[in-house]
Amino acid sequence: MTAFFVGKIYGVNLQEERSKNLGARNAGSVLGKVAFIWTLLGDSMKGVLVVGLGRLWHLQEWVIICGAALVIVGHLFPIWLRFNGGKGVATFIGVGLALSPSLFLWMIVGTMLVSSFTRSLTLGMVGGFIFYVGAIIQAGKIEPYGALIIAIVCMLIKHMSNIQESLERGK
Repeated sequence: MTAFFVGKIYGVNLQEERSKNLGARNAGSVLGKVAFIWTLLGDSMKGVLVVGLGRLWHLQEWVIICGAALVIVGHLFPIWLRFNGGKGVATFIGVGLALSPSLFLWMIVGTMLVSSFTRSLTLGMVGGFIFYVGAIIQAGKIEPYGALIIAIVCMLIKHMSNIQESLERGK
């Protein structure tokens, strides 16, 4: 929970500010660009670290992916913060890039494509996740990536209020 520590450095409890979310977006909107960047980097690097250590230790792909999924879910629902964490996007970015840049490219393509039509980064992200899961299926990796797909569903549930708000604005 990089935002928790970044907030502490600034003397601010981000769980009490704006969206009350411990993520890069809230850190940036409350504390500025530098806080956004530190939070984004910190949260994404923990995803990279889990995948990197799994590969360093020569673990099987499905074990690494389960670890990656757990780091995302742990970001969403950290026990030590009473299950009140971030929304997982930065951590997912680190995980996705570290696991398979070619699969993650589909996340970027889907996000950009849907965002260009909807003018909503939130809805673009949903499109990106659809493209990403589609790329997993197309690559024949549904079995090893199953835990990560569950983590993505958890992320989408955490984003539900943002998704509904974006859909209502589009009407």
